[in-house]
Amino acid sequence: MKRRSLILPVMLFALLALVPLLATLGPRSFILAITTRIVILALAALSLDLLIGYGAMISFGHAAFLGLGAYSVAILSSHGINNAFAHIGCALAVSLVFALITGAISLRTKGVYFIMITLAFGQMLFFLGTSLAAYGGDDGLTLAQRSLVFGAPVLKNDVTLYYVCFAALLGAYLLCRAIVASRFGRVLRGIRDNPVRMQAIGFAPFRYQLTAYVLAGMIAAVAGVLLANQAEFVSPAYATWQRSGELIFVVVLGGLGSLHGAIIGAAAFSLLAELLSHYTEHWAMIFGPILILVVLFVRGGLTGLLGGGR
Repeated sequence: MKRRSLILPVMLFALLALVPLLATLGPRSFILAITTRIVILALAALSLDLLIGYGAMISFGHAAFLGLGAYSVAILSSHGINNAFAHIGCALAVSLVFALITGAISLRTKGVYFIMITLAFGQMLFFLGTSLAAYGGDDGLTLAQRSLVFGAPVLKNDVTLYYVCFAALLGAYLLCRAIVASRFGRVLRGIRDNPVRMQAIGFAPFRYQLTAYVLAGMIAAVAGVLLANQAEFVSPAYATWQRSGELIFVVVLGGLGSLHGAIIGAAAFSLLAELLSHYTEHWAMIFGPILILVVLFVRGGLTGLLGGGR
């Protein structure tokens, strides 16, 4: 059964690895652009699934970490620091501090109060971004160039950038899978199901939930770094509650508590959005009924429909 559950994720990553080769069969630049966005969205959704699917922490401010990652690139680049490792290091450090502070406060609450306080922190960061006039303010900021690796513009090549994003997604997936399968992951799921019982047998829910919250935020910040490089543009819109809502949509669509479900959900969301946007600018209104149908009739989201394990 365990081996069977690996078939779908292996097929997914094999297909993603072949995308640059398959792109030669069609409009190459377009296919690479959309699949790179899918991979980055999947990375952010994967981190959120760790919170919602395994920790029952419904964060409506998760996009704030995307914004932190993106602005780490933009702010450092505007001051002449273009090193990719400096960008990633800054994003990880800032997201770590932000997650520790906001998580320590948010996790003092439960249920709808947790949702609302994470939303408030996310919006606080969004308004901070709009107030940074030196870095574009409301209008955002166009990057002069993508991050440099050892001084070389290797990410300028779209195929290289795609494989960097792919490697980040694969690494994050393997990390999250190891976390979920570990003692930490089992305790986290136990807290999700019955926090009172877990506390009674000697586990402190707050510490485990805060650790998961920080890990998820740092993974999302890496997605923000990659998003800034892919778009070559950053904007406060990356941190809005609407973007957080999209991430929740992706996780539910793909299947809660299924790490590869985040990848399936990201692909379905992006491809449907691309298709429907050609017909109407109000394509988002069509997504609501689709999500309702998936939740009502497809147990486990699209992953359950495809017969994929957790």
